[in-house]
Amino acid sequence: MKPDFQPGKNIAMKIPAHEYECTVHFYREVLRFKELPGSGPDDTPRFEFGDKVLWLDCMSGLSQSEIWLEVIASDIDLAADYLKEQHCQRRDEIEPLPNGLKAFWIASPSNIIHLVSSHEN
Repeated sequence: MKPDFQPGKNIAMKIPAHEYECTVHFYREVLRFKELPGSGPDDTPRFEFGDKVLWLDCMSGLSQSEIWLEVIASDIDLAADYLKEQHCQRRDEIEPLPNGLKAFWIASPSNIIHLVSSHEN
């Protein structure tokens, strides 16, 4: 049995600290994307990106930006088993998830990080 997968609503851009302020300025002031409520001076800025949410995360120690995507699985346990059978690399070490979140991290063959989460979250 195979789980169903759908695109999630979140896209995270992991940005090196030395490029972070200029990148936030680009989305706020140059492109003037709509910033979502709750994006305060101490919060991660979030912007509408079509029907998606673009998160801009400052990451010290990165040398270049990365894009992380969300995938929604119809059955999270079945998805974990299926993706393991397909030789997908689990990457749970890269970022802790909140307690109770039914999700895990994988990498695509080209090393794009994906959050695989339950539609129940």
